[in-house]
Amino acid sequence: MGFRTRILGAAAGGGLPQWNCGCGNCRRARAGAIAAQTQSSLAVTANGRDWAILNASPDIRVQLAACPALAPTGPREVPLRAVLVTNGDIDHVAGLLTLREMQPFKLYATAGIHEVIAANPIFAALKSDMVRREAVALEAAFEIVPGLRATLFPVPGKVPLYLEGEVVETRAMGEQTVGVRLDAGGLTAFYVPGCAALTGALAARVEGADLVFFDGTLWTDDEMIRLGLGRKTGGRMGHMAMSGPEGSIAAFAPLRIGRKVFVHMNNTNPVLDPGSPERAEAEAAGWIIGQDGMEITP
Repeated sequence: MGFRTRILGAAAGGGLPQWNCGCGNCRRARAGAIAAQTQSSLAVTANGRDWAILNASPDIRVQLAACPALAPTGPREVPLRAVLVTNGDIDHVAGLLTLREMQPFKLYATAGIHEVIAANPIFAALKSDMVRREAVALEAAFEIVPGLRATLFPVPGKVPLYLEGEVVETRAMGEQTVGVRLDAGGLTAFYVPGCAALTGALAARVEGADLVFFDGTLWTDDEMIRLGLGRKTGGRMGHMAMSGPEGSIAAFAPLRIGRKVFVHMNNTNPVLDPGSPERAEAEAAGWIIGQDGMEITP
């Protein structure tokens, strides 16, 4: 069946609707006027039989239940072979606790992210004789599932919120925030759900890719502040905005990429409403707005 990707969750932390949010999007999602979305996660395979999940969101139980390809094939048998996390954010690691039910798989992350996970004793629920923790070096390709090679690389970002100190570096480069390159059957895809800036090096890296999933957290940098829902800009949270001269739509415009898909969208982002002018603007620029359950072949 070849190289396939499935968006398990297209939203940022909190999902859509977020449990305590009464913004316009959340109200419309509760009313069924726009589609609800679960939290950020992507499933990938090279053969349709062996799957890896990139980021284990708190919604992973319902995401797996909604994905027939990842349904159990026996009493305690599933096609899930590996989980990879791109940072230590709660919305990307909390789902690991749901996967504690004596199910074998490999857990891939950088050494830095593994240290964050190991520092919290609750993750000992992932029994070492079932879940083998594999530390992956940056820029070193490895086979994440049969026929599919993955390479981790640093992208500008920051440490998880619960590790922030008095001074926060929002464009740090290292092991705490990474992107993933995926290669199978001569096709190349990238998964970058969190990114503070499209640097020249990152633009050169994704140039010519068949498929890119990219951070779509906010439409404007001041979105949360303007709506009275927070005090931080997108940049302060480690995410670049979609719109404006410094936004991701403008930054990606000159690049040759087969398909561009926004994922990890905050509940406030107007592109989540199919009838919004912002959605029309993003799609006119060649972007696909990710949705739960969307399958894309590079």
